[in-house]
Amino acid sequence: MHANNRNQILLVLFLGVLMGALDIAIIAPALPPIQNFFGVGDRALTWTFSIYVLFNLIGTPLMAKLSDLFSRRLIYTLDVALFGLGSLIVALAPANLFAVLLIGRALQGFGAGGIFPVASAVIGDTFPPEKRGGALGIIGAVFGLAFLIGPILGGIIMTFATWEWLFIINLPIALLVGILGWNLLPANRPETRGAFDWAGMLTLGILLSAFAYALNQIDIANFTASLFSLNVLPFLLLAAILLFVFGAIEKRSADPILHLTLFQSRQSILASALSAGAGIGEVSMVFLPALAIAAMPHTVDKHSASYLLMPVVLALAVGSPLSGKLLDKFGSKIVVTVGTILLALGALLFGFFNSALWMFILAGIIIGLGLSALLGAPVRYIMLNEAPESERTSAQGAIAVFTSIGQLISSALVGAIAASAGGGANGYSAAYLTISILALLLAFLTLGLKNHRQELATAIRLQSTITQGEA
Repeated sequence: MHANNRNQILLVLFLGVLMGALDIAIIAPALPPIQNFFGVGDRALTWTFSIYVLFNLIGTPLMAKLSDLFSRRLIYTLDVALFGLGSLIVALAPANLFAVLLIGRALQGFGAGGIFPVASAVIGDTFPPEKRGGALGIIGAVFGLAFLIGPILGGIIMTFATWEWLFIINLPIALLVGILGWNLLPANRPETRGAFDWAGMLTLGILLSAFAYALNQIDIANFTASLFSLNVLPFLLLAAILLFVFGAIEKRSADPILHLTLFQSRQSILASALSAGAGIGEVSMVFLPALAIAAMPHTVDKHSASYLLMPVVLALAVGSPLSGKLLDKFGSKIVVTVGTILLALGALLFGFFNSALWMFILAGIIIGLGLSALLGAPVRYIMLNEAPESERTSAQGAIAVFTSIGQLISSALVGAIAASAGGGANGYSAAYLTISILALLLAFLTLGLKNHRQELATAIRLQSTITQGEA
C-alpha cells in the first residue's frame, strides 16, 4: 500500500480511537450535574463509569472476533455507529429515567470496545513490519492521553455548556469517522467462515460482568469485610469458575472467540501480563491529585491539584510516538524494559518524595514516559508479530481486555492499600510504593521477551506465510 493511503487510514484510526477513549474519563466533571439532573445516589452514579468499562470489556473480544470473520471496514464502521447511537441516547435521556442514560453508556462502551483492537489489526494488515511500531505509537499515545486529559477537557466544555454537550459533540465526529472509515479501510474478508462461537462469547461476557460487578461493589473503607460479603465473594467465585469453563469451551470450539493457541507462545503470555500491569499503572495516576492535596496542603488545593496530572500527560504525548520509533529501531524488549523501570522509579518517587512540588512534577514526567512504553505500541507490536492474519484483531482484543482488567483492579487496589495504611499522604505513599514493586516485577518479566532480531525474523516469517497462502 502506498504511504499516502496508509497515512489516510492512520488518520481515520486516530480519530476513532480518540473519540472512544475520551469518553471513559471525560464524564468526570459532569457527575455532579448528572446526579442533580436524575436525582440518584452516589452508588448508582458510579455506574456511569462502570457500565461503560463493563460493556467495553464485553465488546472488545466480540468485535475483535467479528472483525476477523467479516472485514475490518464493516466492524470498525459498526463500532463507530454504535458509539454515536449511544452518545445520542445519553444526550436525550429524560430526567426521570436514569436507566436510559445507562443504556446509552453501555452502547458507547460496547462500540468503543471494538475500535481500538480493530485499529491495531488494520495497522498490522496495512503497514510493513518495520513501520508498524511508529503507527502503533501514534494510536497508543491517543488512548493513554485521552484517559488523563478527559477530565480536563470535560471541565472546559462544562464551563461553557451543559453536561449533554459532552455527548452531543460525539455525533458529528462519529459521522465523519464512519464515512471516512467506510471509504478508506480495507474490506477484505476470509474465504470461509466457521460457526460463530456463541457459547464462548456468552461465557466470557458473564465472566467479565461478574468480575467487574464484584470489583465495583468492594467498599474501600472496609475492604476485608466487603471482600467476603454476598455482594462480592459469590461473583468473584463465579468469575473464577467460568474461567475454567471458558477454557474448556474454547478448546472444543471449531472457531473459538479467543484462540487459546495465542497463549501457547511465551511472548503472548508476557504481553498479556504486561498489559494488565499497564492498566494498573495507568489508573493509579487518577489518585495523584488526592496524594498532592494530602502531601502538600499548603501548596496545592482541590482546584489546582488536577493540573499536576499535566506532567504525566505531556510525557505520554512525547513518549508514546517516541517509543514507537524506538521500537522500529531497537525492538520491544529494550523499550518495554526501560518503560517498566521508569514506571517503578516514578512510583517510588511518589511514595517517598511527594512533599516537594518539583519532585512531584519530576516523578510525573518519569512515570509518564514509563507508561508510554506500556500503553503505546510495544506490547501491541509483540502481539502483531505473534498472531496470524486471521487472528490479529482477536489478539489485539485480548490485549485490550487484559489492560481493562488491570484498570479495574487498580482502582480497588490503590484505594484498599491507602485505606489500610491510614489514608492521607501515608496511605497513598504506601499505595504507590506497591505500584513500584509491581512495576519491578514487570521489568523482570521483560527479560523473557525476544530481542529485535528474533522479532523481525518472526514477523517476516509470518508475513511470508500469509503471502504464500494468498498465492
